[in-house]
Amino acid sequence: MLRVFAPTSTRQVARPLILALALAAPFAQATEPPAPYGALPSERQLAWHDLEFYGFLHFTTNTFTDLEWGYGDEAPSVFSPTDFDPDQIVTAAKAAGMRGLILTCKHHDGFCLWPSKHTKHSVASSPWKEGKGDVVRDISSACAEHGLKFGVYLSPWDRNHASYGKPEYIDYYRSQLTELLTDYGPIFEVWFDGANGGDGYYGGAREKRSIDRSTYYDWPTTFELVHRLQPQAVIFSDVGPGVRWVGNEHGVAGDPCWATITLAPEAGATTPAPGSVKIEDLPRGHRDGKSWIPAEADVSIRPGWFYHASEDDKVRSPENLLDLYFKSVGRGSSLLLNLPPDRRGQLHPHDVASLVGFRQLLDEVFKENLLAKATLHASSEREGAFSVANLTDGARSTYWTTKDGVHEAEVIAEFPAPVKFNVVDLREHLPLGHRVHRWALDRWSGSEWIEFAGGESIGARRLWRGEVVESQKLRLRTSGPVGPALSEMGVYLAPQRKP
Repeated sequence: MLRVFAPTSTRQVARPLILALALAAPFAQATEPPAPYGALPSERQLAWHDLEFYGFLHFTTNTFTDLEWGYGDEAPSVFSPTDFDPDQIVTAAKAAGMRGLILTCKHHDGFCLWPSKHTKHSVASSPWKEGKGDVVRDISSACAEHGLKFGVYLSPWDRNHASYGKPEYIDYYRSQLTELLTDYGPIFEVWFDGANGGDGYYGGAREKRSIDRSTYYDWPTTFELVHRLQPQAVIFSDVGPGVRWVGNEHGVAGDPCWATITLAPEAGATTPAPGSVKIEDLPRGHRDGKSWIPAEADVSIRPGWFYHASEDDKVRSPENLLDLYFKSVGRGSSLLLNLPPDRRGQLHPHDVASLVGFRQLLDEVFKENLLAKATLHASSEREGAFSVANLTDGARSTYWTTKDGVHEAEVIAEFPAPVKFNVVDLREHLPLGHRVHRWALDRWSGSEWIEFAGGESIGARRLWRGEVVESQKLRLRTSGPVGPALSEMGVYLAPQRKP
């Protein structure tokens, strides 16, 4: 009981004020956001999550030698694109809906697409532009001009360099990394391959060199270098720490695909590292994993990663790309689609046509959110700015959540008349963590609810696609260790096409 000791005249004024404050106190507390749960994303990871779909550019001497992995003894003179056009590449990627491009600045063969001060094995020694060209600068500038993010791939393995496998190579590698991270503007992602160690040219030695993948590179020091030079860049590798490999090169994430994971080394290793991690954990991650390291699903638009004329008739169809989108982005990972420039230095017309067709299909899928016509009801709503109406306001920064202590909740959408749909789109509010551990969708038969879909993780995005459902009511059910926090929900009728 609240007691106020004051003269009678003062007490008459104080009582209403104190009563008002006492009544307001619970509501003030209730309007606070719920406490975050579990491992949480960093600011740079949240920015990366927003990208969802971006491209890879594999382009080097391999493009001209018809190889996938160069041995390292390729003469720089073989690199000779006849009509390199960074604008053609970037505008095609943008038209497809990509929000960034990652360039293979140096692949395993060691050839550098920029005039590195630390080696002669680069474009500076090629006939292209009389040795004055810089592919990295051209692509990064085109990305900046057209509003795309730019990322770099620098292979840790170098089959050309004489010092690979020796301690001094690490200094060389970091010197090249420093060039890329200081001379080419903002970088959104730095990509470290897990393939390293093996046979190579190695300055003429032509031998096999083995390394301890978990210790040779001293990855923590290299990661610190990246974060110091490019604070907003996420680091990709088998083990992150910003983004993890999805565990395959098919563009397919696990189901579920948790953004959280507890990393473990591969058998016989002591420390998880690029090329030395328990790979079977990567596609799905772990519910309640110790670290927030979301998955990136990489795949090429062709069978190979580099351009081969023999694969011109083997480009993925728009329908296949749409299927991969649902199995990657639709499971909470990103989709990194490789677009290999041809020997001109442009994307082949077949690749461009497939990208255009894919974008058309994707636009058809998400043309109209039927939920905008529905009335939404939630089983629980937190007081304040956490209304269920936030699910359809088009802003990812707002979200619906429940009162404290409510761990199972549902949202019912009631349409003015029966609607047909075959896609449901869900997003969690990531700054509060992975809160939903199970979800289900029900349709109303007229007399009872019938479940037609369900799963575990929602995360960055969960896309359900199936047979056409017709109903006047749709129910979403969620459960987890804490109340849900969902930022968006969508319901769509997509044209049905086979991948």
